[in-house]
Amino acid sequence: MARHGKFDCIVIGGGHNGLVCAAYLAKAGLRVCVAERRPVLGGCAATEEVWPGYRVSTAAYVISLFQTPILRELRLKEYGLEILPRNPSSFTPLLDGRSLTLGPDEALVQREIGKFSLRDAVAYPRYNALLERIAAALEPALGEAAPDPLPLPDGWRHIGLGKRIRDGKKLWSLYGAMKNLGADLPEAVELLTGAARPILERWFETDVLRATLATDAIIGAFTGISSPGSAYVLLHHVMGEAGGARGVWGYVRGGMGGLADSLEKACTDLGVDIRREAPVHAIHTDRHGACGVGLEDGTQLAARVIASSVDAHLTFERMLDPGVLPEEFRAAVARIDYSSASAKINLALAEPPQFTALPGAGVMPHHRGTMHIGPSCDYLDRAYDDAKYGEPSRHPVLEITMATSIDETLAPPGKHILSMFVQYAPYRLAQDTWDERKDAFADRCIEVLAEYAPNVPRAILHRQVLSPLDLERVYGITGGNIMQGAMSPHQLYSFRPVAGWADHRTPVPGLYLCGAASHPGGGVMGACGKNAATEILRDRSW
Repeated sequence: MARHGKFDCIVIGGGHNGLVCAAYLAKAGLRVCVAERRPVLGGCAATEEVWPGYRVSTAAYVISLFQTPILRELRLKEYGLEILPRNPSSFTPLLDGRSLTLGPDEALVQREIGKFSLRDAVAYPRYNALLERIAAALEPALGEAAPDPLPLPDGWRHIGLGKRIRDGKKLWSLYGAMKNLGADLPEAVELLTGAARPILERWFETDVLRATLATDAIIGAFTGISSPGSAYVLLHHVMGEAGGARGVWGYVRGGMGGLADSLEKACTDLGVDIRREAPVHAIHTDRHGACGVGLEDGTQLAARVIASSVDAHLTFERMLDPGVLPEEFRAAVARIDYSSASAKINLALAEPPQFTALPGAGVMPHHRGTMHIGPSCDYLDRAYDDAKYGEPSRHPVLEITMATSIDETLAPPGKHILSMFVQYAPYRLAQDTWDERKDAFADRCIEVLAEYAPNVPRAILHRQVLSPLDLERVYGITGGNIMQGAMSPHQLYSFRPVAGWADHRTPVPGLYLCGAASHPGGGVMGACGKNAATEILRDRSW
């Protein structure tokens, strides 16, 4: 018989944001239920035993953006979360036998960049310091709901005096933060709105250094390094300190699902009812607003607050009767850009990749960081050119990690897991389907890697290929977009998910967004869930 239940709040989706939201609501004394579609928690930040003995971070693979106040307030380290910092942070091999290694060791970075340019070796610390100053100024805006300052047409939404005052304070605080940047302000504006390539070309003369940094601007996005808006993601990547310091990324021991495990323990201790394999079919409403959800097995769960951590398309166009939404809101949701061009390839290897640019057997220091295959800015731009016309990149950009270099719990002794995040794999193909083309594309990605590390093809023991279509099917992310909507200027801050509704609320009373579809957007940071919980608790009337 189908189970039923009545709660104060139902959270749709057991990804990290959904679990964070549930934990904060339960901590405030609410009766909370989390309904997760899959048998594992974590959403895209999950660990799965894809092959016997191999625990794979199937989608998300590194962590830094997760907010330190959440780690502390939910006591996640006490619940078993362990983040392993990476040093070095990145390694970019070249076909001519040279390579570039970057990381927190300043002396190493000076030597590495100095091999190419003494001028760039001097400029690099200044570039990092600029990004850190701007990130520090803007980061407080990530830890609160975005304001809704736009003059909406009459009838779209009533915003009370209290919210207008709060929004005014947020905007004034942001104004003050920008003012404090002083002479850095013009560069901050360019980083927020401009293209990554021209910025990096002004700072540096070494193409491999530019390309290594530029890769951060495109990962997870269907945009090129010369496209306006791409520079913001450079900034986005230095806003977290979960790796131990600003901009330091790390691995979660046991795979990315270790974060979900610790959140689950926190939720369980707080009394949250977590239901796996409980896909939500519909969000129910009555004349007062949201009143519950229906699961695919017929279970009906009642609550006056629904917090959805799935994207806006699924929430408003699949789960909700469109008749309960204002026409202008439905039209705005329909315009959300979910363009994506990412694929994920997970490999089990008998041995680590042996790069001809830095030969050696076994696990070496450069295996601990992200290994970039993208030697120049032209290479990155041409990879994007293919995708613009609906073709997977003939020379793809590969962002490769090997967590087994520092975490022995993930694979049998002596074996390794290689994670390849690939750009560009456009969701919409000009010809054929991803089900028909994904294996050939994976073959091509491995061929490209083999140009730099010839031992990889013969070392492969198992392979998992997740096309953009697979990412959509498996993780429930529209278009395979890992950010639940493009992170472009018109879909950030007060415009996320749509203008006029940036504070996690929706036109349906009691229905909130608590996932990456809301401010501050994608990445494993937890801020969306915490900010949504704050607004829900502000509104509660029971």
